[in-house]
Amino acid sequence: MHAPIDWLLEGEPWIVYRTLRDLCHEPEEAPAVRAARAAMLADPAVHGLIDGLVNWPGEVINAHRSPTQPFHRLSFVADLGLTADDAGMPEITSRARAGRSAEGIFTLPLKITEGTGPDGGLAPAWALCDAPVTVSALARLGLGGEPDVIEARDALAAMVRDNGWPCALAPGIKWRGPGRKEDPCPYATLAMLRALAAWEDTRDSAAARTGAETLLTLWAESRERHPYMFYMGTNFRQLKVPFVWYDLMHVLEVLTQFPWLRGDPRLGEMLDTLRAKAGPGGRYTPESVWMYYKAWEFGQKKAPSRWLTLLAWRLLER
Repeated sequence: MHAPIDWLLEGEPWIVYRTLRDLCHEPEEAPAVRAARAAMLADPAVHGLIDGLVNWPGEVINAHRSPTQPFHRLSFVADLGLTADDAGMPEITSRARAGRSAEGIFTLPLKITEGTGPDGGLAPAWALCDAPVTVSALARLGLGGEPDVIEARDALAAMVRDNGWPCALAPGIKWRGPGRKEDPCPYATLAMLRALAAWEDTRDSAAARTGAETLLTLWAESRERHPYMFYMGTNFRQLKVPFVWYDLMHVLEVLTQFPWLRGDPRLGEMLDTLRAKAGPGGRYTPESVWMYYKAWEFGQKKAPSRWLTLLAWRLLER
């Protein structure tokens, strides 16, 4: 079975652009790639994403798994292939980088309640389930060489333990997820791995190897271990995009970026789970959706999705 390239090239401009770049391996300067990218930047749906981020961070949302969170939407913009130089993006990335903690980590406004802090109202804060997503997105948007982005990355990476990254928030914030303090947080570990994968010099770091081993061990022991109530069961294995939370596609998207994992039988089992879900012609159909993206072609479960299919074949090719 091969990737259905011709079918993918009949899709929306952003699908055509990424197919040419990621599966056809066409250079950025190729005429077809330049045309697809121009069409993508003119696409109303893409415009809507950018317009929705201009007032970063917008409304304060406590639920980190919500696809409406600004850091998740910024990550999706980076996944499409936009850069910090595209129209509208300099203002957005500037606002995303404006708030930094004493540790050098990018912050977001957090609603402080009696249970989470002493002051009430809003306060700038960070968590290991938001800051790494912002760092990764900024790097993929082309800002990975900026000193503040590197400083944030390094401050977050330094929090690794011998079993991955914990549930951690800015100093002074009392809240912690529903798990044992000594357990790793699977989502924080996943988010940190995606951030480290964005730089060549951290892709083969000891921290990255520790985090990858954590996720693969959790897969191998998925029936017995569910730290912080993150399961790798039926819901986890449903195909779902874009990459927002803790699920099969997201974990595979991240782990396949580490060449030294090739040949690991646990990663092979995860990939076999994905391969088994391919439909006729190598096309993949979403099994779960984020309703926020219901207007996008991957926001339904009735027909194959070109975006999901592209992402599946890209990680399988890796």
